[in-house]
Amino acid sequence: MVTKVLSVGGSIVVPEKPDTDFLCKFIAMIRNWLNEDSQRRLILVVGGGGPARIYQNAYREIVSASDGASSDSSEADWIGIMATRLNAQLLKAALGDLCPQEVVYNPTTVDEFNGRILVAAGWKPGFSTDNDAVLLAERFNADTVVNLSNIEKVYTDDPRKNPDAKPIDSISWAEFRKMVGDDWTPGKNTPFDPIASKKAQDLNLTVICAAGKNIENIRSILDGKQFEGTEIKG
Repeated sequence: MVTKVLSVGGSIVVPEKPDTDFLCKFIAMIRNWLNEDSQRRLILVVGGGGPARIYQNAYREIVSASDGASSDSSEADWIGIMATRLNAQLLKAALGDLCPQEVVYNPTTVDEFNGRILVAAGWKPGFSTDNDAVLLAERFNADTVVNLSNIEKVYTDDPRKNPDAKPIDSISWAEFRKMVGDDWTPGKNTPFDPIASKKAQDLNLTVICAAGKNIENIRSILDGKQFEGTEIKG
């Protein structure tokens, strides 16, 4: 059995509201990929996207306006986690017969993989759904996690702020972790969660960062063909 793990950024599934056009094309592609070989299965871990960002910002504004205190990072994380669960439930329902199993919240306790697709959401504060994807890769013996977001590749710096930033085709975990650091804050915008990065390095996993809206490119990654993206390994 070949198991692939896709960490699907919430910004792809629900940028502000559910992107039904993308979801229809994405589901059609993965259904075709699975139908070509009965030994294939997928794990989809869904992020919080627009709803997480909107509700987390609202929480911070309310706390600040109420007593001037700073927000609690654990509470902000829980708000984001609830958004991932709503997004994951939408995807699970849309997948129909491909995903008969309930949405996974705790990646360390799931023992079964029924059907062709397993859908997971956020677990607990302290990291993003990227870390859940890494833990599920470990649990079901996948050697690669494909991280789908709104960026095509990892850059040497934020290209929106630095015009000299260069795209990276391949990078080691040691160099990547120098870029993203070791700490997690709710809503942190990095190509791959720092906590998940450490765990992936420890497990010797490969992570591929690629554009989530490029359906043909995702298919190329699943097929092991040439693709546009950044490979993190070693």
